[in-house]
Amino acid sequence: MIALIQRVSEASVRIDGEVVGAIGPGLVALVAVEAGDTPRAVARTLERLLGYRVFPDDQGRMNRSLRETGGGLLLVPQFTLAADTQKGMRPSFSGAATPEQGAALFERLLTQAQSAHPIVASGRFGADMQVGLINDGPVTFWLQTRP
Repeated sequence: MIALIQRVSEASVRIDGEVVGAIGPGLVALVAVEAGDTPRAVARTLERLLGYRVFPDDQGRMNRSLRETGGGLLLVPQFTLAADTQKGMRPSFSGAATPEQGAALFERLLTQAQSAHPIVASGRFGADMQVGLINDGPVTFWLQTRP
């Protein structure tokens, strides 16, 4: 499972012009489910999303996690992160999970996140989404949990 995370001061997802998810300060996680991912990968990814230290402490060092700050988490399904871009001029998506598996594991991640954290919003798997965000820093990290 891949999560490209960005520390944000605010973010939202629109579908057909309607805001379906929005947060204030926190993290946006663009999430790709890879072939072979399991519920164990979901649990590990969530642990990292909530515990990864990307927020400043009193000395300005990145020593605080989303769990500590209480900020929002916006989960956005993004299967294109699983693309193989090593050859040619067109990405291959052979490393991505099937749409059915991807949807099921993304929904599992969302459900577990909503149970574990007070502010969770999301996009919609398979939808054409417009994501708006203000990256704070900028701070962006690639987290990958291998099956």
